[in-house]
Amino acid sequence: MSRATYFWLALLGLGVGLFISHFQTVPGYMDAEYYYSGAVRLASGFGFTEEILWNYLDDPEGLPHPSHGYWMPLVSILAASGMRLLGSIDFESARIPILILYASIPPLTAALSFAITEKSDLSKLAGLFAVVPGFYIPYLTTTDSFVLYMLFGTIFFLLMRATWLELTPGYPFLASVLMGVLAGLMHLTRADGILWLAVAFLVLYIQGHEIGGLRYVSLLICICIFGYLLIMGPWMIRNWRVFGALFAPGGFRTLWLTNYDEIFIYPAQTLTAGRWFASGMQKIIQDRIWAFGQNLQTTLAVQGGILLVPMVLTSLWHLRSDRRIQVAVLAWCLTLFVMTITFPYSGARGGFFHSGAALQTMWWALAPYGLYQIIAWIGEMRDWKIDQAQRVFRYGVLGIVLVIAVVVFYTRVVGSDLTNPVWSNSPRHYMELELILREFGAQSGDVVMVNNSPGYFAANGRESISIPYGDLDTTLNLAKQYRARYLLLEINQLVGDDGLYDEPGDRPGFDYLGSFKDTRIYQFLFP
Repeated sequence: MSRATYFWLALLGLGVGLFISHFQTVPGYMDAEYYYSGAVRLASGFGFTEEILWNYLDDPEGLPHPSHGYWMPLVSILAASGMRLLGSIDFESARIPILILYASIPPLTAALSFAITEKSDLSKLAGLFAVVPGFYIPYLTTTDSFVLYMLFGTIFFLLMRATWLELTPGYPFLASVLMGVLAGLMHLTRADGILWLAVAFLVLYIQGHEIGGLRYVSLLICICIFGYLLIMGPWMIRNWRVFGALFAPGGFRTLWLTNYDEIFIYPAQTLTAGRWFASGMQKIIQDRIWAFGQNLQTTLAVQGGILLVPMVLTSLWHLRSDRRIQVAVLAWCLTLFVMTITFPYSGARGGFFHSGAALQTMWWALAPYGLYQIIAWIGEMRDWKIDQAQRVFRYGVLGIVLVIAVVVFYTRVVGSDLTNPVWSNSPRHYMELELILREFGAQSGDVVMVNNSPGYFAANGRESISIPYGDLDTTLNLAKQYRARYLLLEINQLVGDDGLYDEPGDRPGFDYLGSFKDTRIYQFLFP
């Protein structure tokens, strides 16, 4: 692979990223809005604090609140660096580092493919798959964890190499510390990134054992842990000072969810192991079967892009003796297990989609080799001109992948009106609601309770808290504790048949102010 090829792949990636970003003037959805809101606070000099409560799992005392108690901080740190570098607190500045990293994914994917197959033409195709990344295309250019996870996962497998026996004597030690650093960066990006520390231990055992014995492997693992702590150590110290624990306590309570909406439960102390067991083993098993089905759909449609699935599977079979392939499959299985059995609700609702990004470049890297093997096999049976058939099918597959990416981009980002992309619908609605609240007399310090509190804050800069999983009394009690003044009810999401949405009107503690589009606007009334 020539340097010119890597350069052009990076340039193509940057061009696609800039084109997409033209239609993405806002973060676009709650995850990205949360990271962006954290970046705004960091860049504004307020540190790791937030003026939103999007869940109540860590028993928050009030606003402002310590940030990143559930989601990890690296995306916000990266976005804040863009703001500080350009001296502007806005989304355009926040995503500059994201776009640069996005441009690095195609050449790194090609490099990974070449490291495994040693075929330049196939590696170029792998890089082009990353240029038009299918179902991931709307999410790699906004303030979310996808591009970071892809980057770190790719570098991880590039570090692994086919064997360490033929490399310089010091390489295993360098690779060990770098794998620890990568595992730390992945954990600082997503909570499930800690799984990659276990994957790193596995790699060090496999590749270290061929050089030395158990003592040598133990040394490599200690070096890896050192690299991990270089990254995660400062964040653990911060958590200890803020929460009294190395890891924020809220995330562990999600082990005892019985449905996804309970992430917003209040008070969070109700999430217990006893309550979880009381839901019944039939429900527990059925929910995990459902999560497995959802995650399997993500595997086929998103990670495999539908078309690439048989190609990837063919490559996995032909390259099954390659330890990088073995580790990739084991890492995928471990991720699937955790996102199906341990965290089925968050896993099925996007967690597995996010976590799978770490392995996505591996599947793109392998797909062209699988296509090569399939065409060679069919061509022999049908007496094709193999070289010509290979070229035709490569162009054909790339064309279909491009069409899928365009359809996903058009559907989820652009929509029917080029001047008003659907990507901006939610923040546009929240900005309109903010104007109405001000007409009703809302002051700058008034707190709003809303379905998507990070989104409301990102759009308007107003302190916001999420509507809890509970009934009217729960909502009123929460509003009192966190001094919320207005309730914006976009769907019928309160537990119980209260009619607050379907039959809007005054209730004890709720003064109905009116509706805007499908949103009911209430003011809380307290004695």
